[in-house]
Amino acid sequence: MFRLPEDQALINRLGFNNEGAVAIADRLSSLERECVVGVNIGKNKDVPNEEAVENYLATFELVHPVADYITVNISSPNTPGLRDLQHGENLEELIGALVERNKVLSPVLSPAFRRQNWPPEGGTQNENAKPILVKIAPDLGDADIEMIVDTCMRHGVAGIIATNTTISRDGLKTPAVDKLGAGGLSGRPLKRRSNEVISTIYRYSEGKLPIIGVGGIFTPEDAFDKIAAGASLLQAYTGFVYGGPSFASEIISGLARLLRDKGFEGLNDAVGSGITR
Repeated sequence: MFRLPEDQALINRLGFNNEGAVAIADRLSSLERECVVGVNIGKNKDVPNEEAVENYLATFELVHPVADYITVNISSPNTPGLRDLQHGENLEELIGALVERNKVLSPVLSPAFRRQNWPPEGGTQNENAKPILVKIAPDLGDADIEMIVDTCMRHGVAGIIATNTTISRDGLKTPAVDKLGAGGLSGRPLKRRSNEVISTIYRYSEGKLPIIGVGGIFTPEDAFDKIAAGASLLQAYTGFVYGGPSFASEIISGLARLLRDKGFEGLNDAVGSGITR
């Protein structure tokens, strides 16, 4: 992992380094918690795409009992071939298989998500299944995004996470950035593209598919821009790395102030408010 302070960015090529789904599931099952916990799943790097569906299903079954929602990561640039799963028949087969398995494994919706009223208004997830979200890359054209939205809505996916890191290095101030090698870029340089993808999803879905906005959130204004573009929820990583322990509370309090100043009664009223009708 590399910091790019001049750009307020990070480059990582971590991949999915962890102890594996069995260890993660065991650890989560031993916790007493009130908060919502999501688990991000992706295929193993040594598994060819021809066997990706079986690999995802095996992981999905292991973490399903301990997750309140499950993110299907098909967009990490650090796992060979993973991004190919965002396209055409590959996506159709994967999402279809996971949604069907979810119905079998989900007799009731998780109590934590009952309290959180998930999915947000307009969501299409089967009410007896745990929410499945699909995490996509910023390096997609509009036609690809439209296809992903269509696939997710037809299968009743609960939402899309937009976006993962980018492989682009355009416009960076950091000198000799190419010497750092491959990896996913996150942080401020991703903000505009992330917002564009969010607004594209919002338009194609006519606001019916909840979006978790990610990419370049450093200030309350950045957070509001994601909401106005169409995001219902937000995630942040690089901003937290640079902002430190007070980052989350500063974003939340600042966002609440912005909503009041702009005349919104609540966050839901601001979702998609920046989209030109």
